[in-house]
Amino acid sequence: MASSRAAVHRHAETSGSGHPACNEQPNEERRPAGDLSRRALAAAETQARWLESYGDSSWDTYDFWANDWGRRAKRVYYIHKSLGTPLVAPFALLDWLAPRSRAFFWHRQRFPIADAHYAMGFCHLAAADSSGRWLARAVHSLEALVESRCPGETEYCWGYPFDWETCFGTWRTGTPLITSTPYGYEAFALAHELTGAPECLAIMASVARFADARIGSTVISPGVVASTYTPNDRRRVVNASAYRGFLLAAAGRQFTREDWLAKARTFLAFVLQSQHDDGSWYYAMDGRDAFIDNFHTCFVLKNLYKSWVILDDDVLLSAVRRGYDFYKASLLDQHMLPLPFAKTQRLSLLRRDLYDYAEGLNLALLLRDIDTDARTILRAILDDLLTRWQLSDGHFVSRELIGRRSAIPYHRWAQAQTFRSLTLVATQGID
Repeated sequence: MASSRAAVHRHAETSGSGHPACNEQPNEERRPAGDLSRRALAAAETQARWLESYGDSSWDTYDFWANDWGRRAKRVYYIHKSLGTPLVAPFALLDWLAPRSRAFFWHRQRFPIADAHYAMGFCHLAAADSSGRWLARAVHSLEALVESRCPGETEYCWGYPFDWETCFGTWRTGTPLITSTPYGYEAFALAHELTGAPECLAIMASVARFADARIGSTVISPGVVASTYTPNDRRRVVNASAYRGFLLAAAGRQFTREDWLAKARTFLAFVLQSQHDDGSWYYAMDGRDAFIDNFHTCFVLKNLYKSWVILDDDVLLSAVRRGYDFYKASLLDQHMLPLPFAKTQRLSLLRRDLYDYAEGLNLALLLRDIDTDARTILRAILDDLLTRWQLSDGHFVSRELIGRRSAIPYHRWAQAQTFRSLTLVATQGID
């Protein structure tokens, strides 16, 4: 959509465009005071310099499984675990012992979900700096989102640039994902707030129409509906319903669509119904993937919380409080640092994951006014992230495994998410 790119460019290049966010004071005057915010800003700016040098494409955690051999091995594993284990083990061992060998099996790619997070991060920085340098960086990522929308779809939506082998079959490159698409919506929403560009609003409306009509659903009971993951599956993944509920709630308020607001409540009702007595959620409620991990728990909690802000339904807030209590008790260690799993289904070599840090930081920031522990958790995660995880060139260690750390930067997992979280902290004035 060339017109949308040109419009956002015009606003990025024009000082004082008429939108309040574009008429703010220079960066030095607008940076919030506060120790945590200053440290987060310095880290985000260092990472931004690294990103400019490293480039927009990256390796990925899925590289060993994106090629034909890896996908076939994984398919056999999902069907016959005992037969598939010897087939997947070599790839798992290579990822552990020689992660750079992934270059023999796959290639660097650009990821829409990463572009959306980078765009949001640069928009946050741009709101505090009227020089235009950060907004220009945001426009760069937004342009990529326009280009990477799923082919064959009439509305805007996004997926993965590789074939994803799941326990329910192969989801081909470009299959729209309800867990990726909302980030595109949020990226263009932030750009619209900054620039007032109507083309951004048009893309937001298109994304909402996609989420309303193209993703499937399963009625569980009256008023309780589980969202599918893609237009082509029948899964009942909890975070997928949470994402769809939030997106339709946000779009329903933005575009005054009561039907979208009503549909949002049905998906959120499924999330509420799926919550266990201890406050936790399984990844899915369809008989597969009954694990409980850190960042998917964060996904559910943040979407419930943001939906509560829009819908003002205290049942949502109650679920968030119970879920965050579980998170604190089972997904943080004694130092308030993220643990990957509360319940796992298979052997894992993972000790720490950058994705958990990024989402834990984001969640603590969201909940800091409703939970007395959130600020302490925020400080603990940020301290460890900046002390042990950020490297001298600006990027972050991706994972801590048993016996080693992986410093290969993966934009999708989770350099981009970390950048966005840091920019949020940087612009909040937190001590």
